[in-house]
Amino acid sequence: MYLLGHISGGYDWGREKYSHAQTPNLDDFSSESIRFTRAFGEGQPTLQVRRGLFTGQRSFPWRYNFDRRGHWHHAPGWHKIPPEQDTIAEVLLERGYLTACIADTYHMFKPTMNFSRGFAHLDFVRGQESDNWRSGDPRLIEDQLRQHVREPINWQRHTGLVNYLLNQRHRRSEDDYSCARVFHSACDWLDDNHQAGPFFLWIDSFDPHEPWDPPKKYADLYFGDYSGKDFITLGAANEGDGPTDDELRRIEALYLGEVTFVDKCIGRLLDQIKSLKLEDDTIVVVLSDHGTQLRDQGSFGKGSAELHPFNTQLNLLVRHPNGPKNHQVSAFVQNHDLMPTLLGQLGVPCNWTDGEDIWPLVTGQMVSIRDRIATGWADFSVGNARGRASVRDVRWNFCTSIGYQDENGDELFDLTTDTEEIYNVASQHPEVVAKYRSDVEGMLGQPLPGQLIEVCDPAPGPMTRWLQQKLREF
Repeated sequence: MYLLGHISGGYDWGREKYSHAQTPNLDDFSSESIRFTRAFGEGQPTLQVRRGLFTGQRSFPWRYNFDRRGHWHHAPGWHKIPPEQDTIAEVLLERGYLTACIADTYHMFKPTMNFSRGFAHLDFVRGQESDNWRSGDPRLIEDQLRQHVREPINWQRHTGLVNYLLNQRHRRSEDDYSCARVFHSACDWLDDNHQAGPFFLWIDSFDPHEPWDPPKKYADLYFGDYSGKDFITLGAANEGDGPTDDELRRIEALYLGEVTFVDKCIGRLLDQIKSLKLEDDTIVVVLSDHGTQLRDQGSFGKGSAELHPFNTQLNLLVRHPNGPKNHQVSAFVQNHDLMPTLLGQLGVPCNWTDGEDIWPLVTGQMVSIRDRIATGWADFSVGNARGRASVRDVRWNFCTSIGYQDENGDELFDLTTDTEEIYNVASQHPEVVAKYRSDVEGMLGQPLPGQLIEVCDPAPGPMTRWLQQKLREF
């Protein structure tokens, strides 16, 4: 049995709102796969989800306070994999699998991180976001910067974007974009290694993640009659009087264009799997780490303030050589269920994880493995760990603060009458609020809001620190 893993971020193929998005390769893949329509993160955003995926252990509630010197920016749970937790790559490597990770999610490779544990082959594709990759005089990218920010340029405010544009100066064609480089590398690795024996390949694409910066023609598919600036970072649009309606439409088009570009890159990989005749003995998984607001409830972005499906729900698609095709599972599953499920399919014992093997949901042996789920979303803050948590079942979504007292109080949404989760009905159902507050307090081991041992610091990365100093001269 061969095993292939893939993770990407953001887009939700199941939502009617995005039905016009062009994702032909993922649409075809979905029609051949098992779709888990109630998959949610247990701890979010980026690194928290990946740690759960790699170890099968919950990352929420946040309970570690590791040394993070040299690491930056951080939120609770945004740290290395604890040394006592085995990773799926380590487990499979010990059993003779050739393990490989090809990724441009640069947070995994920052100082003090150890997400590469257990991978025999590692390809870190550099240059996403504020990765400390390519330095340079900021004036080298001034012309490009003017295409993405309002003028006069507030250089200090756009330090991260300056860093990103310096990283991307090498681009000459679509193949030079980070996502394309990740999938080219993955195809090359398969070409070289597919006959070497059983393998576990983890492909970790940062896109579609901000900056929403696809090749221009992909954004033009969704809003091409436009001559303004491309605000590839959301904060840049909010300067001055804020975005116009056309600018908002273009930002949405930039995101959808990036989704379509990612789909094209994924298609290249799927074609490679087919051409190498791996479909009959390869499990292929496509999943995301979180979602994003795309003008949902009037906003772009993501964060702990909005613990709704557009942020917390995951895409989870599994194509199994011996599994059903075009099959839907509506039971609650979470990211830390992936490791025990995959190991179970390979006959590898896995009885030490917090997650559950979700394959019995596919075969019909079980109709559910849990009646509700808990999700913790970490805030990027200074001082003791803080964020918000959600407890969700088929009827309710309850949200509360962790580590601080939110002046707005608890939130409760009745999904039977409010599918968009807009109206807070906590005051009308105190018994439900009390029940789910008790759930969260049980996980924390203390009364809400609680105080966690983890402490967060605001230290910027080395490149960001240098740029901040340099940009004071402008």
